[in-house]
Amino acid sequence: MFTGFTDETVDFMWGIRFNNERTWFEAHKETYLTQFYQPMRELGDELYDFIRDKRPDAGLIRKVSRIYRDARRLHGRGPYKESLWFSVEQPSEMWTAHPTFWFELMPEGWSYGMGYYMAKPLTMAKLRARMDRDPKPMEKLTRALNGQTEFVLETADYKKPRSQPASDLLAPWYRAKSFAICHNDKLTEELFSREVVDRLKTGFTFLLPYYDYFVTLDGDPDPRDA
Repeated sequence: MFTGFTDETVDFMWGIRFNNERTWFEAHKETYLTQFYQPMRELGDELYDFIRDKRPDAGLIRKVSRIYRDARRLHGRGPYKESLWFSVEQPSEMWTAHPTFWFELMPEGWSYGMGYYMAKPLTMAKLRARMDRDPKPMEKLTRALNGQTEFVLETADYKKPRSQPASDLLAPWYRAKSFAICHNDKLTEELFSREVVDRLKTGFTFLLPYYDYFVTLDGDPDPRDA
């Protein structure tokens, strides 16, 4: 059971940022395993169980990131990441294909939410076509999102909307190439206790109707065939 991250967790993240080399990592590997990876896995397992119980037929899996960077993509950086995350999502050969719940811990802070890292263009085209056909469900979701303070909509945008928005309220979705509904925070005290578990459960519960809406987009007709 997750009991909280520790000061050693934070010290390790800052340590690997400034000592991103194998010698330092190997000397502090036990700290990484016990104070960073294991708590992240325990937190991921607990939130996975929580979401799975609410959506037992969704076929969800839990993933915890590796600290090792892909050697083919170092681009002058060290071999280790300075953050870890867990995700809850449907399995897919393309890990960007489905909407995903996530939590990430970094040296400066943490974030959690639901969305796509890099949505497929076809997924976003299907979203726009669905809003064109019936804008009311997404308008309801957007009003709920705009009416709370925990999450914000973050988008990677086209320079121009790909089509005319069904309503002004939905305009941000029509500009988006990809998106996430997320919360970003500094290293708050709740991370060091079970308080963060309750916050994540409350947040993910709010996000479930959004997940339900987006996860069915793959089954929509291809708008290019219209």
